[in-house]
Amino acid sequence: MKEVNALVKKCFEKICVYRSYLHAHPELAGNEVESSAYIAGALREMGLEPRENVGGYGVTAVITGTKGAGKCIGLRADFDALPITENTGLACSSQNPGVMHACGHDMHAAMLLGAAYVLNEWKDSFAGSVKLVFQPAEENVVLSGARSMIADGVLEDPRVDAIVAQHVWPSIDAGKVGLRDGAMMAASDRFFITVKGSSTHGSEPQNGVDAIVIAGHVLCALQTIVSRNVGPLDNAVVSVGNIHGGGAYNVICDEVKMEGTCRNLNPTVRDAMPEQIERVVRGVTDSMGGSYEFRYVRGYSPAVNDHDMFSLVRDAVLEAGGQDALVIPQTAALGGEDFSFYCERVPGAMFWLGCGRPDRKQIPLHNAEFDPGEDIIPLGVEILVTSALKFLEQKSTMI
Repeated sequence: MKEVNALVKKCFEKICVYRSYLHAHPELAGNEVESSAYIAGALREMGLEPRENVGGYGVTAVITGTKGAGKCIGLRADFDALPITENTGLACSSQNPGVMHACGHDMHAAMLLGAAYVLNEWKDSFAGSVKLVFQPAEENVVLSGARSMIADGVLEDPRVDAIVAQHVWPSIDAGKVGLRDGAMMAASDRFFITVKGSSTHGSEPQNGVDAIVIAGHVLCALQTIVSRNVGPLDNAVVSVGNIHGGGAYNVICDEVKMEGTCRNLNPTVRDAMPEQIERVVRGVTDSMGGSYEFRYVRGYSPAVNDHDMFSLVRDAVLEAGGQDALVIPQTAALGGEDFSFYCERVPGAMFWLGCGRPDRKQIPLHNAEFDPGEDIIPLGVEILVTSALKFLEQKSTMI
C-alpha cells in the first residue's frame, strides 16, 4: 500500500490536470468527440495502446502484467456531461455554454487515468491484466454507453472476469466510502407523453381543448401512482422533468410534450409502471376531451453489487482509507446507472466516493454549483488500484 500511495502522490498533479481539462470541455452523451480524443491521448502518453470509438466514443486500453497469464479485471469510468449551465466559479469552469460536468464524470475519468498510470508503473508486480473502460453516454438511458460498449465487445479480448467502478457521492463525507452488498442503484426508465387538444383564440376557450390544462392535471395525477399504487415499503419515483407547449400568450395550446423518469428497485413494481402511467394519462385526457400519445423506454436495470466483489472492494477501502473510511448505507439510491449492464454479465461492484463537506452547504449531483473537490482524488485512485491488484492476486476459483 505504501508503494501504491507513493505512486498516487507522484501523479496527483497530473490527475488534476486531466480533471481540469475534462471539466472545462464537457460534452453531452453521444457527442464526446473531444473528451474521447483527450483520454486516448493521455493513455498514449503513458505508453498504452488505446482502442477508440468502442460503442460510440468509448475508449479502452489493457495493462498486462509481466508475471504471466491470469485473470482480467475491468475498471470503468464514464465521461459524458449534462445540459446544465455551470455556476461553480472554478478556474476550470465549463467553456461549453449550457453544458457542465455536474455529476462528477470528469472526476471519474481523471481518477481512472490516474489508476492507469499507477498500474502501468506496477505491471512488473502482477500477473493477468487490467482493462480500462472509459465509457460515454451514461446520462442518456436511450443511448446507454454501457450497452453499446458491451455490444462492441468491451468485455472480450481479453475476457473481463469482474469489473469495478466508482461514483462521487455528496451525501457521504469526503474521506469516507459508501458500499453495499447487493443493490446500489435503481432501475431507471424513461417515458414520453404528448397531450393533444385543439387550438383557438385565448378569449374563446370554449371553442378549443386546452392541452396545457390537461397536462397540468396529468402531472398531478401521475403522483398518485407512487402514493396509491406502489406499496409503502417499496421504493419508487415517478418524475416529470420537462414540459413544453404553447407558442403565443393569446392562443389556447393544442399540444404539450412531457418527458419523465421512473425509478424503482422491485422488478414487479417496474413491470407495472408502463400500464399504470398510461392508464392515468388516458383517463385524464379522455375525461377532458383531449387525446394523447405515450411511449415508455426501459432503461437501466438496478445496479447490484456481487457479494464476492463487495467483499473485495470493502477490503480495498479499509486498506486504502482505514477502518473509519467504510460506510454501509442502509438503502440503495434511486439514481440510475448503466454500470448495471456490466454487472448482469460479470461480477461487479460500484462504490460511492464521499465528497460531502460537513462545514458547508451540501450541493447535490446534477446541480449547477456541484464541485466534488480534487482532495478526494487520491482515495478514489487508491481504491481502484488496490481492488484491481487484490482481484488479480486471487486464485481463479474464487470468482
